[in-house]
Amino acid sequence: MSMRPEFALAAAAALIATAAIASPGWAATPSPNLGRAPGPAELSAVDISIAPDGRGLPAGSGTVEQGAAVYAAKCQACHGANGVGGPNDRLTGGVGSLATPKPVKTIASYWPYATTVFDYVRRAMPITAPQSLTDDEVYAVTAYLLSVDGIVAKDASLDARSLPKVQMPNRNGFVSWEPKERPKGR
Repeated sequence: MSMRPEFALAAAAALIATAAIASPGWAATPSPNLGRAPGPAELSAVDISIAPDGRGLPAGSGTVEQGAAVYAAKCQACHGANGVGGPNDRLTGGVGSLATPKPVKTIASYWPYATTVFDYVRRAMPITAPQSLTDDEVYAVTAYLLSVDGIVAKDASLDARSLPKVQMPNRNGFVSWEPKERPKGR
């Protein structure tokens, strides 16, 4: 019984790799020095995630009025006046449309947490200069967008304490894929 050369070569390579991994000296093999572990300051600079309950929100605040000005200057060209859509996605309206034949997925109609609005705007907007807005500007734009659909009052001011308390219209519109209780025997 003969083996084709390419199969023999592949089998030999697999045996060598298995032997190398299983050898006692494998763990002591020096790394290829491809980078380094980031320091605490480097990690904190990129660890900007905001949890639905507000964990991670920075200090600062912003009003609807301030947000209208920031939106007009830095967001409206892409998302249209009052967030009704432009060259890029529509941000406002659509509340109650998700169960219709033509759902309109916007911040107000779809997103379950107001903190997610802050997180996304802070991380990704404006598209031409992500993460360029100050925390106060992000609070203000978030307040403005939420006010357009009446989720917050026209004179609202948002900060790390008030933003997680905002109740979004679709807060209960998502179903968890995790079982509430594990079946017995697992």
